[in-house]
Amino acid sequence: MTTPSATTTAPKRTALYDRHVASGAKIIDFGGWAMPVQYSGILDEHKAVRTAAGMFDVSHMGEVLFKGPRAREAIQKLVTNDVYKLQDGQAMYTVACRPHGGIVDDLIVYRQAEDDFLIVVNAGNIAKDVAWFHEQADPICEVIDASDSLSLLAVQGPRAVALVQSLSKQPLAELKSFHHARAEVAGFPVAVARTGYTGEDGFEILIVNLNAARLWD
Repeated sequence: MTTPSATTTAPKRTALYDRHVASGAKIIDFGGWAMPVQYSGILDEHKAVRTAAGMFDVSHMGEVLFKGPRAREAIQKLVTNDVYKLQDGQAMYTVACRPHGGIVDDLIVYRQAEDDFLIVVNAGNIAKDVAWFHEQADPICEVIDASDSLSLLAVQGPRAVALVQSLSKQPLAELKSFHHARAEVAGFPVAVARTGYTGEDGFEILIVNLNAARLWD
């Protein structure tokens, strides 16, 4: 008698997966995603980001839109920081909590307009976060999971701002930390935020999947 083997789900791939393979990246399963963990080597790449600039595919992160006249009210219920302090084009790092105080996820809230917010959540928590957002906010505003249609690129390091600015006519270098704007970079319409998790200055660039690989190039 044979026992059927357990079925395994193949890791999801970002729109940049083929670019990583072509560049010789070491691919690993990271939170259910096939992601590049290194190219030439961890120390070499760490030094590059600290002294020049590095580019990261963080498209496995989740993007959730909150839309409607009460969108801000809905997000205020979800997170610990005061969303009412945000102006158009500003962002804040915060956490979403359950009523008893347990943390659902850490995230960044971007105010695009008074009735239009974007929340970027961690890759391994997308399903859990979106379910919680719907449960708490559906009666108040529209909640849209846009994760599968968008890619997120991070360009980080001392030379990152100058590099991205060289590809855009908008004054992106003037963006302050935790501010964001719509712009064109390398001819593609994107959202650019002066945010990131490396500890270095730089940008995170949100773009539709269709254009992600060409922007990466």
